[in-house]
Amino acid sequence: MSATIRIGVQNDLPRVLELVKELAVFENAPNEVEVSVNEMVNWGFGQDKIFDFFVLEKANVIVGIALYYYKYSTWKGKCLFLEDIIVTESERKNGYGKLLFNEVVKVAKAQKVRRMEWQVLDWNTAAIEFYKKYQANLDGEWINCKLTFDQIQSM
Repeated sequence: MSATIRIGVQNDLPRVLELVKELAVFENAPNEVEVSVNEMVNWGFGQDKIFDFFVLEKANVIVGIALYYYKYSTWKGKCLFLEDIIVTESERKNGYGKLLFNEVVKVAKAQKVRRMEWQVLDWNTAAIEFYKKYQANLDGEWINCKLTFDQIQSM
């Protein structure tokens, strides 16, 4: 059965959040998802909009997403950050990740960004092999740094 990709709309967000939670389980972090649909509505469609996304549908059911946003590099300028490609487990290995990735690449090309970035967990060998097919630079030099909401609020 064929699948279609389209730009995500606000009504997609409950399903998008379900997929995000599915990814969190896959990444052994099921309790780390804090975002709500209402927050996603605000950050995806409201005054504080900061992200865009594509959905991949099969038989009118969303089985995959690609969520991205823009960032700025002091050295390069405008960059696109691919936050996540998620394909529901039962639909993996059908080429849907590739379709979603290629759709984001089209945006990066059209926007003439200087760099497209994303992260992959070091144990996710399937994803690493997927990105190697694109001849992506897998940078082991940079260390990811984070402050949690609670840490920020306590400062």
